[in-house]
Amino acid sequence: MGRKIVIMGAAGRDFHDFNTYYRDNPEFEVVAFTATQIPNIENRTYPPHLAGRLYPGGIPIYPESKLPELIRGKAVQEVVFAYSDIPHEEVMHKASIVLSNEADFTLLGNRSIRLRSTKPVVSVLAVRTGSGKSQTTRRVAAIFKEMGKKVAVIRHPMPYGDLLAEEVERFETYDDLDRYHTTIEEREEYEPHIDSGTVVFAGVDYEKILREAEKEADIIIWDGGNNDFSFYHSDLEIVVADPFRPGHELLYHPGEVNFRSADVIIINKVDTARKEDVEKVRKNAELVNSSATVIECASPISMDDGIELKGKRVIAIDDGPTLTHGGMKYGAGYIAAQRAGAVIVDPRPYAVESIRDVYRRFTHLSNVLPAMGYSEKQIMDLQETINRADCDAVVTGTPIDIRRLIKTTKPIVHCRYELSELTKPGLKEILAEFWDER
Repeated sequence: MGRKIVIMGAAGRDFHDFNTYYRDNPEFEVVAFTATQIPNIENRTYPPHLAGRLYPGGIPIYPESKLPELIRGKAVQEVVFAYSDIPHEEVMHKASIVLSNEADFTLLGNRSIRLRSTKPVVSVLAVRTGSGKSQTTRRVAAIFKEMGKKVAVIRHPMPYGDLLAEEVERFETYDDLDRYHTTIEEREEYEPHIDSGTVVFAGVDYEKILREAEKEADIIIWDGGNNDFSFYHSDLEIVVADPFRPGHELLYHPGEVNFRSADVIIINKVDTARKEDVEKVRKNAELVNSSATVIECASPISMDDGIELKGKRVIAIDDGPTLTHGGMKYGAGYIAAQRAGAVIVDPRPYAVESIRDVYRRFTHLSNVLPAMGYSEKQIMDLQETINRADCDAVVTGTPIDIRRLIKTTKPIVHCRYELSELTKPGLKEILAEFWDER
């Protein structure tokens, strides 16, 4: 075997980098993956069937905390960094750990890992988790369907369970969600597409996934995860920026890559963000990517009817990844409850076990409950936390109707939010011109 490698990841880009660059390549020996960010994804094995002929026993996955030990114990020569939504400074702290243990530190670029499609590809990316890529992807899919095109969405990987069973996943119905034992995070991404009649593909092997999607579609839409860049060569790259975190478009990896390479930059949430923060994002776009088309968009929130919230004590629930490694203090559920005149209850005193652990780790969180559900146990902890809370109602701003997964006697008000363009040209004009040019 060749040069000894460890790939640092979070069950996403790490596997893709391996599949496209290292698998079946005798110049390298990938001795291990490390895992972080997502609970319970370490202490698994990347299966032999996925790892290829050079790895008959598969490849072990260790906690990232064991990285120095792995470098020394396995005589590792190079460590490849392969996950997303991390501050530039933190990337260099990781690099310093690697370099101080006398291994090289590597970031693979697009030329090494991007696959080509036989169909046009539009990528929807972001500068941070929770910027609004999912609603943008839904808007792009709706526009193409209005144009009479067959659309397939391919979602950034979330293979947190049986890797072999998740090699190629296709989601068209709610039964598919159950069949693949999806987490809350996965459901948040897939359910809105299913509701709108759009088929979603995901999994582990993105070459095989792409070829399956091409059989059904006139156009492929890459639906990014976190602030990662696309796994595919893109014919049009749309990047969503968040004025609630102004400046982060130049401070986080690999969100800055997306911001600099975007064809279209969407400044989202301008209806609720401060004007000066919107302007800061716009000036940064002009500074590093003046050729991009900039669109200002709103993210209007709608709520279920029938439950009066004014003066009621409520727990606000929002998207887990946005609140945790995305670093946001609140989301749409909190905003909706506040606008409705509710009294927002601090959920921390009622948190149990794994939910309590989330608050210990992410100390910026206070008056909002993250919709964590990476396992059945964590979903039950979320349910118990809600049931223990001294409140009159629950307001959820997650993209799914959480009532399908938890049982509670407390009334739940579900919020929804979609993308609304405020400036011209909008996505409709841009996508029509794009298709005409094709």
